[in-house]
Amino acid sequence: MMQQIRSLGTHGCYFTKQAGILGIFLFCCLIRMVTPPIQVQRITKQIHFMGARSSIVILLAGLFTGMVVALQFYDTLVRFGSVDLLGSAVGLSLIRELGPVITALMFTGRVGSAICAEIGIMRISEQIDALECMGIDPYRFLMTSKFWAGLVSVPLLTALFDVAGIVGGYLVGVVLIGIGQGTYFNGLHNGVEWNDIEMGFIKSLAFGLVIIWICTAKGYLLHLRRTGVFGAEGVSHVTTDAVVFSSVAILLTDYLIGSIML
Repeated sequence: MMQQIRSLGTHGCYFTKQAGILGIFLFCCLIRMVTPPIQVQRITKQIHFMGARSSIVILLAGLFTGMVVALQFYDTLVRFGSVDLLGSAVGLSLIRELGPVITALMFTGRVGSAICAEIGIMRISEQIDALECMGIDPYRFLMTSKFWAGLVSVPLLTALFDVAGIVGGYLVGVVLIGIGQGTYFNGLHNGVEWNDIEMGFIKSLAFGLVIIWICTAKGYLLHLRRTGVFGAEGVSHVTTDAVVFSSVAILLTDYLIGSIML
């Protein structure tokens, strides 16, 4: 019994310490984000990598998600004689929930894993130590541009996802099923309000911050891992952890923001 209590205390102390380290890491990054100089060229390069090169994937995911949502909602609404609400149902589900969440999960898989692996490799190859030896702040040089790019890219990608999803719902509802075009867009116009758009935008901003925070911190703090596994194996493990933790954090953040703004 005492051994179990001791083990529980050890794990509790470890996770508390990790939470403190992650909090200090985030604080250092945020401070450097708002203090000059702002590296516009590096931010633009990161936006191109995170946003522009992810747009095709996001558009395809949004299109097919909208088609599936419209198909499922039609099957439900037709039973109650409320097919006129299909546009509203598709728009609200995409803008409030599915758009920000699925975009963030896709962003984590494509961008978050790449960022974590990049910084992790720089850590194990001692490139970050070399930057510190040359008097270059690794937080400002590596992290701030990624944070700015994530905060810009995720909301824009979410907007692309929403538009593609609405088009997908139109293809299923109007072209395939035969609902009136005016009925679909009139329901969308009447159902979606500014509060719904605001909720989706705030969620996408929060998701972008959470993803970049966890993925950069996991790579940067690779040398503090409890298991002591380094090299290629350590990078692979920490990248997997970053994607899993980011995905769980996205769902948790989605619930918290939704419960606050409801």
